[in-house]
Amino acid sequence: MKNISILGSTGSIGVNTLDVIGSNPSIFKVVALSAGSNITLLKKQIEKFRPKVVSVIDDNYACLLKEMLDFPSRIKVLCGVDGYREIASVKEADMVVSAIVGAAGLLPTMEAIYAGKNIALANKETMVMAGSLVVEEAASKGVAILPVDSEHNAIFQCLAGSRQEDIKRIILTASGGPFLNVSGEELLKVKPADALKHPRWEMGKKITIDSASMMNKGLEVIEARWLFDVDINKIDVHIHPQSVIHSMVEFIDGSVIAQLGVADMRGPISYALSYPERLSRTNYPPLDLLKMGTLELLPPDFEKFPNLRLAYLAGTQGGTMPAVLNASNEVAVEAFIAEEIRFVDIPTVVRETLSLHRKKEISSIEDVLEADRWARDKAAKIINTLKE
Repeated sequence: MKNISILGSTGSIGVNTLDVIGSNPSIFKVVALSAGSNITLLKKQIEKFRPKVVSVIDDNYACLLKEMLDFPSRIKVLCGVDGYREIASVKEADMVVSAIVGAAGLLPTMEAIYAGKNIALANKETMVMAGSLVVEEAASKGVAILPVDSEHNAIFQCLAGSRQEDIKRIILTASGGPFLNVSGEELLKVKPADALKHPRWEMGKKITIDSASMMNKGLEVIEARWLFDVDINKIDVHIHPQSVIHSMVEFIDGSVIAQLGVADMRGPISYALSYPERLSRTNYPPLDLLKMGTLELLPPDFEKFPNLRLAYLAGTQGGTMPAVLNASNEVAVEAFIAEEIRFVDIPTVVRETLSLHRKKEISSIEDVLEADRWARDKAAKIINTLKE
């Protein structure tokens, strides 16, 4: 039996993780859950999985949740910083699933690593913002970081049994999002509702907007650099609209190994939770290649989607630049969803914020958090000028 704690249980990854756990009750047990403000869904999860401790965003929601529970005395309800710290480090947990979206996932994930918990990582921002620190701390604690993102999980599978020195390059695939065949001129007019119509994956709002702008793939490039210790210039992106090939690795002898599967996050989640074993998934639809038709692979359009180029730039520069990239993008995406700026303004905000930042090498988590705070303030000011 493997005991699981989930940071972000009511998001799309958290919900899918609980679905995998619920389908394998003899293998996994939920011991702790954290959520934001969706206490209605959290209550249902508590009733089904019976964790010993849960946490929500603040004291008000904690009080509301206690009132909703039939047996509040049987479960420990926490909130805020103390709450996520306990969820991340609860003694009984063998593995922590890091599924909080955005920069908010950094500190809880670090708490889990400090506590020596193996990590199923769905929060790519942890690696983008503080990759060097995360890798160093995980190594010192003997913590395994198992990727949940479909692309990185695919690479992890492709690399099984291979030597690091045999890797020639990593090829991340991208669906291309809803605007793959939309002209640059048409991008000037798109609304948040248009960007939220992803053709293949069901995800939260922020990651869906990032997918539409290609920032998600840019963040994944930086994440892959740290997860697999590969120079960022050896990580390429191919557009693959069918989302069947989840990513590939090319080796020095010319061999290319790809991982294929249906577009269903329960696949990579299952592998991360059960590694090094594999779970039988007879209740999910199989991949039928004979019915897939043509599988396309196309080069990315860096001109139409400048966020991808900006991510390569920040990742290459290193230090605090990826944290600034991530924070300015998060602020810009929020402004776009609120219809304060246009879709095409997102890379403008990111580019200008990066250009104003003086890079600093990272020696502590405070360096990362300070860069994050600086970038959010600067990006907000840039957005105000765009609204004038």
